[in-house]
Amino acid sequence: MKKILFILCLTTCFYSCKSSKHSKNSSKSNTTVSSRPSKPIIDRDDRRRNTTSDYPSINEPNSRNSNSKLAEDIIDYAMKFEGVRYKYGGTDKKGMDCSGLVTTAFGSEGISLPRSSGDIALTGDWIDLKEVQKGDLLFFATNGKSRKISHVALVTHVHEGQVEFIHASTSAGVIVSSLAERYWYFAFVQARRVL
Repeated sequence: MKKILFILCLTTCFYSCKSSKHSKNSSKSNTTVSSRPSKPIIDRDDRRRNTTSDYPSINEPNSRNSNSKLAEDIIDYAMKFEGVRYKYGGTDKKGMDCSGLVTTAFGSEGISLPRSSGDIALTGDWIDLKEVQKGDLLFFATNGKSRKISHVALVTHVHEGQVEFIHASTSAGVIVSSLAERYWYFAFVQARRVL
């Protein structure tokens, strides 16, 4: 059964930022994201070693509560792009890609992030999926058999283990999706906090 699920998942993945078409109103299962069915791709020690880079975490001395207003402002800005078509390299209402959406939203608050999803995945601090909050970033592997990070999304809502995020999908443009959706659940690689 696991092999069949794995093969089905692989056939839906094609290239960077490639995703299946999901809409905000897609049906959601009651599945929570508190645990993963498979082993992590990168062991915990590797993730923790990877918490610093040329793009350090901002506002390190501040508590998470003091950053909640900042997170809300970033999410509100990103939501203005909902419905914008996908465009590789895009960063405006004419078209947007996944990392373009994230860097533009953070940039609206004067926060500079690297331009590619893989480089953004080296910023901030690794966090457990159970600790994810609004404003955190989720990273996905959407390139077939490769588990290399190729997609990034911004967490917009967390409630009772359900995590929703805004991202730029190649097939549907900028949309809100959920980790309860099978495709995103199995493509998930890690979560990071830069606020």
